[in-house]
Amino acid sequence: MTTLEILNLKCGGCANSIKKGLLAIDGVTDVSVDLEASKVTIDTKDNSVLTEVKNKLSTMGYPEVGDANTIIHKAKSFVSCATGRMTSES
Repeated sequence: MTTLEILNLKCGGCANSIKKGLLAIDGVTDVSVDLEASKVTIDTKDNSVLTEVKNKLSTMGYPEVGDANTIIHKAKSFVSCATGRMTSES
């Protein structure tokens, strides 16, 4: 298991989008999101997918702490958040 601290994580909608996006990556078997700590934990049997996970998070607007957090990242995170809210399971 690998835990990443990310930026722009705001709510359950964000968490839903992150889970859905990361589970679509081959090799990722489980994803959990800690909203209060802004952390994502990824379970994978192949650590080589970690770079792909980090790139996916950044593309969705949730860069890793220490990486650039541009206005584009922030805007994308709002879109991911809204999408996650609309598609969240009850």
